[in-house]
Amino acid sequence: MRKKALIIRYEDLDDKKQIFKNTKTVLVGGCFDLIHFGHLKFLEAAKEQGDYLIVVLESDEFIKKHKRKLPVHQQGERAEILSNLNMVDLIILLPFFPTNNNYFDLVKKISPSIIAVTEGDKQLENKKKQAKEIGAEVKEVVTNLKNFSTRNIAKIFNL
Repeated sequence: MRKKALIIRYEDLDDKKQIFKNTKTVLVGGCFDLIHFGHLKFLEAAKEQGDYLIVVLESDEFIKKHKRKLPVHQQGERAEILSNLNMVDLIILLPFFPTNNNYFDLVKKISPSIIAVTEGDKQLENKKKQAKEIGAEVKEVVTNLKNFSTRNIAKIFNL
């Protein structure tokens, strides 16, 4: 039986980096509030790019401020759900990052081989700059499946 993915706080990242030190790491990030088919396909495709899949999980405050809605699941619950997916190896619980510089620091700390994105990622240019700075590659691993979005699912169920 596969063990669950490890869940750590961002503040504890420096103490845990040895876990993925000698692997081809793939980094993805997001809210993952309501796990759906699009998330599943994205995470599967991201995992195929390397040996170790790291998910950086946005805070509840991020969802409130940037998505302009309340999260359906709190960050800890979202992490627990993700930790049970076979392709996920590590989940990092992010605090609220007020600036893009915080994300640059995060990427430098993790130093992934690949940053996996979905087609049309709104942060693509920032992610390319981050990747260039550490010698990583940004890979578009899936097309955006417009029917499968947390926002669409929430509308259907009035969430």
